[in-house]
Amino acid sequence: MEPQVAADYQNDTGEGPLWHEEEGKLYWVDIPNGKIFWYDPVTGEHDLFFEGPVLGGFTIQEDGAFLLFLERGGIALLKDGKLDYLIEKLPGEEENRFNDVFADSGGRVFCGTMPLDSSLPVQHGKRLGSLYRLDTNGSISKVLEGVGISNGMGLTPDRKGLYYTDSLDYAITIFDYDHAAGEVTNRRTFTETAGEGLPDGMTVDSEGYVWSARAGGWALHRYAPDGAEVQAVRFPARLVSSVTFGGADLTDIFVTTIGGHNRGEDGPGAGALFRLNLGIRGVQEFRSRIRI
Repeated sequence: MEPQVAADYQNDTGEGPLWHEEEGKLYWVDIPNGKIFWYDPVTGEHDLFFEGPVLGGFTIQEDGAFLLFLERGGIALLKDGKLDYLIEKLPGEEENRFNDVFADSGGRVFCGTMPLDSSLPVQHGKRLGSLYRLDTNGSISKVLEGVGISNGMGLTPDRKGLYYTDSLDYAITIFDYDHAAGEVTNRRTFTETAGEGLPDGMTVDSEGYVWSARAGGWALHRYAPDGAEVQAVRFPARLVSSVTFGGADLTDIFVTTIGGHNRGEDGPGAGALFRLNLGIRGVQEFRSRIRI
């Protein structure tokens, strides 16, 4: 099956797709416009769900509510159409925003930042982003600093490894991961993403293979657990930004893209949400369990 356009809002920066199991819907964001959209693969219907501040990503809480990761390090719960802030801003992140976020198997959230001006991830030779861990009690701590563009994350099937992408490294790295404590150690290279474009959002399928979107590379790439590339799927969009599995049996692959304002350069599908099915099953992403 070739990628098919599922919904086309010509997103400036389509990102962060997540499957909402109870609702049977796929949700994703348009970062600079602060919008969340939904798509129902059964009916083909889709619509705007929320509009607010600059929005880097979200997780789904255990009760089905949305935890939003915003500009200036803000974190807020979206429930019944109302925003309740856990953190209004983080010190040192005033000119930054969250970019990609990931709920781990303990209900914590790893959340990375980058500059609001996406053209300036590095200034005066210094990478300006950081990676944080938001614990279930609402406390937040810094895991990494000096990050360029904080991006895709995922766990190995045995939950002993956490994948992490800093796009400016042109590589996906992996940490040893302590499930009980949420601690990460021993960062090393999982695979180098040779070729055109930056490694962006990612997910891990039921076989333990890594799927990584390639911003600037017109493609979605699949890697074996040993880091070898085994498959690439081309898209009519230059900036392929993120990926997740969904649908009733988790075999639908949903892919977001960037550049809806610039289709002449970024391709006829730039900014659209795509859907394809290759008969490969994903896994349900973890829920966040942040007490607010």
